[in-house]
Amino acid sequence: MRRRGRPGLLGMAARTAVVAGTANAVSSSMNSRRAQSEQEATQAAAYRQSLQQTPPQYAAAPLQYAAPPTQPIAAPTVDLVSQLERLAALKQQGILTEQEFADQKARLLQM
Repeated sequence: MRRRGRPGLLGMAARTAVVAGTANAVSSSMNSRRAQSEQEATQAAAYRQSLQQTPPQYAAAPLQYAAPPTQPIAAPTVDLVSQLERLAALKQQGILTEQEFADQKARLLQM
């Protein structure tokens, strides 16, 4: 048996509850979005302001470069005798061929 016409008291209460709940949810959602938007705008304004304020230590400091050394850097001392002995030992062990030994010896003597 179904009733025709206007809804009963229970139906009206249920419909009113649904409408009120939906309105409350929409209102809460809009309020939270508005609050989030305002917070983002506040943070953006604070960030822009911090960019405009330059700390005094960096204000217009001239660039300073290290002065070049006044004395030339001394070349490392090469112990020619010990290097020639090492080459000779490598040749005796068979690691270097006669040609490689001669090339390396010539390179050391040109230094």
